[in-house]
Amino acid sequence: MEREEIYREFEEMDKRASLGGGIDKIEKQHANGHMTARERINILLDKGTFNELDKFVTHRCNDFGMEKKQIAGDGMVTGYGKIDGRLVFVYAYDFTAHGGSLSETNAAKIVKVQQLALKNGAPIIALNDSGGARIQEGVSSLAGYASIFYNNTIASGVIPQISAILGPCAGGACYSPALTDFIFMVKENSHMFITGPDVVKTVTNEEVGKEELGGALTHSSKSGVTHFMCSTEEETLMSIRELLSFIPSNNMDDAPLVPCSDDIHRVNEALQTVIPEDPNMPYDIKDIIEPVLDNQYLFEVMSHFAKNAVVGFGRLNGRSVGIVANQPAFLAGVLDIDASDKIARFIRFCDCFNIPVITFEDVPGFLPGTMQEHNGIIRHGAKIVYAYAEATVPKITLITRKAYGGAYIVMGSKLIGGDVNLAYPQAEIAVMGAEGAVNILYRKATDEKKQEIISEYESKFSNPYRAAERGLIDEVIMPRDTRYKLIQALEMAHNKNQSNPPKKHGNMPL
Repeated sequence: MEREEIYREFEEMDKRASLGGGIDKIEKQHANGHMTARERINILLDKGTFNELDKFVTHRCNDFGMEKKQIAGDGMVTGYGKIDGRLVFVYAYDFTAHGGSLSETNAAKIVKVQQLALKNGAPIIALNDSGGARIQEGVSSLAGYASIFYNNTIASGVIPQISAILGPCAGGACYSPALTDFIFMVKENSHMFITGPDVVKTVTNEEVGKEELGGALTHSSKSGVTHFMCSTEEETLMSIRELLSFIPSNNMDDAPLVPCSDDIHRVNEALQTVIPEDPNMPYDIKDIIEPVLDNQYLFEVMSHFAKNAVVGFGRLNGRSVGIVANQPAFLAGVLDIDASDKIARFIRFCDCFNIPVITFEDVPGFLPGTMQEHNGIIRHGAKIVYAYAEATVPKITLITRKAYGGAYIVMGSKLIGGDVNLAYPQAEIAVMGAEGAVNILYRKATDEKKQEIISEYESKFSNPYRAAERGLIDEVIMPRDTRYKLIQALEMAHNKNQSNPPKKHGNMPL
């Protein structure tokens, strides 16, 4: 065979492999409102940077007529490329080939890029769109999932792992995304569930549609499984690019430093009046967070779940920071089970990847009631203490208004490891609110007497000065100066060097 013919044959094979399941299946994928695996990768990565690996891999199954159904790539597209010039690894299930089902061979393709990502200290992104385990292969397919889960776990805290659910993701397949750092879903177009509606109906007799059972809205607002809900696939892929701009490539790196054109000395007079004079009036904590960040921009994470807490990424003088806050505009900013999980997981991500944590605190306590107690608020609330105490990144806490009782302690207080603890003049740091305290201490007193003692309690405790006298608050600051004060604290703690005692790992309350 002549050289030109060899080249021509390769080009023909390469072109055929690029079509996955073929033109018909690609058209069907488009008709269902989905892109193909390669189209997704081309949008996600910088133009012209994708290098595909294992393009000609095929399965080795000879059961149920599978030997006659060989498709190059075997329903999986894997490789590496760049996002904003930074190396990333990617694998995408190709629904046009064998329904994107997982085989022994395409699982090995995933494991190969997982291990390459780990060795090279680069993020890995999974684009899920799959019918699940390839039934014809039986246990070989299940073993493929197990090897993927194992590598997810070993890579955890070493490289960022991101999952996008862009179609179905059912059964055991859900556990790989669940083991990664962030999950993205597309509204009405992607679904995750361990058991689908038909099995649910058979086993429990419940009638439920796939959207209600495992759609993006369910997982972003009720279960907290997914971190981001997007309207389209394109928006999802662009959001992944944006998320990566805030985080480092691995646990030994710092997040990208972005040139800052926003004046670090910028004073914001509007902050002086954000907090209402009535301490029981709600306000939006984002009205304090956003104005102090570079370009007044917060990239919020899990915005639909546990709205009494706010977490997300921002920048201060070009440096990436993790924001954790109570949200007085929702449930008065109390801590409950869901908020505890949301906050603890986010802090631990930031700590894994060297991102300082800035806490905006306005919390009246933990949510009372049998529902919370019976579902383990003690266990879940302890996760926040654990996450803050364990984190060795710079930790800066600003008390904007209320900091009561156990909730004051867990939200990055001085003695669980806060490096710089600030407070506004209207901050109230106490065991509980004045009325509750007086009703306990003076329960037999007349109403008139109680009012008198409440006023005395407020003048003693409804301010930050008792805590400041004891060094539990480092500095009381004017709201207008928040931006520069946070930047100065960050700069001071930038070279912080702290490590916890050597151990295999702690036993976090779960």
